[in-house]
Amino acid sequence: MNKYRIIFFGTPEFAIPPLEGLYEKEDLIAVVTQTDKPKGRGLKPSPSPVKKWALSKGIKVLGPLKLKDPQFIETIKNLLPDLIVVCAYGKILPKEILRIPKYGCWNIHASLLPKYRGASPINWAILEGEKETGITIMIMDEGLDTGSILLQKKITILEDDTAITLSQKLAQLGKEAIIEAIELHKKGALKPIPQPEEGVSYAPILKKEDGFFTFEEPAKLIERKIKAFLPWPTAFTYYKNKLLKVFLAKAIPLEHKEKPGTILDINKDGVLVATSEGAILLKEVQMEGKRKISAYEFAYGQRLKKGALWE
Repeated sequence: MNKYRIIFFGTPEFAIPPLEGLYEKEDLIAVVTQTDKPKGRGLKPSPSPVKKWALSKGIKVLGPLKLKDPQFIETIKNLLPDLIVVCAYGKILPKEILRIPKYGCWNIHASLLPKYRGASPINWAILEGEKETGITIMIMDEGLDTGSILLQKKITILEDDTAITLSQKLAQLGKEAIIEAIELHKKGALKPIPQPEEGVSYAPILKKEDGFFTFEEPAKLIERKIKAFLPWPTAFTYYKNKLLKVFLAKAIPLEHKEKPGTILDINKDGVLVATSEGAILLKEVQMEGKRKISAYEFAYGQRLKKGALWE
């Protein structure tokens, strides 16, 4: 079968596996990614993971400041793409671009649409306690992840999954899904299905404050926040008016009558703190301006006492 001429729009590490799959199987003619962003102490402009990968393969890279730039649109037209594939690019494509490819623009979205439309579907699926998620290949329109579904693949969210581990699994699943969708399309066996109107939910872009928690919350919710907000913004609370990030913790289904924030136990496993429902075992933390340490080491350094209230 003929290879499709494909332009790929993507930016973060998550987009690399699908990009590799398209490079291996189809005719990848160009990559579009976001412009270099300042990084590190010197705030030097740093290329996106997608740009680094594309340059290493000698693939044409475009990084427009504005997608509606007439010159950029003309460049895309002149490349004569059969298909544009988008994966975590970070910007909404205007109608001028959506109309260019022969077979339209397809998006690799990390949720089972219509659930979790938007920028952060993996994080919000974990936060909401979903048992499964997946990849949706959809035809893009001018709405926010509202286009017809071409193909879906499901995956179970495991008990110990974090946004980091689930992202890695979904990136690989995205690679499988886009290759399968293209193969089916070539055979004329891919039928677009409009998204149902019921079951729509949204996964807005993450903000730093989303990671904040207190021990007045249920332990299971605190644990989900810790898993959902890795590597950013990271779940956090305060100790003695200083921000304390929590990287690892486990909800314990413990019945107690203590006030939320009471320190129930301190041992080498961590610091067990009472919450409004159950208790949370803090395992790995980082005090503002300090290095990441075990919660036991933190307790020793701060002279925490069993039975005392979290300050």
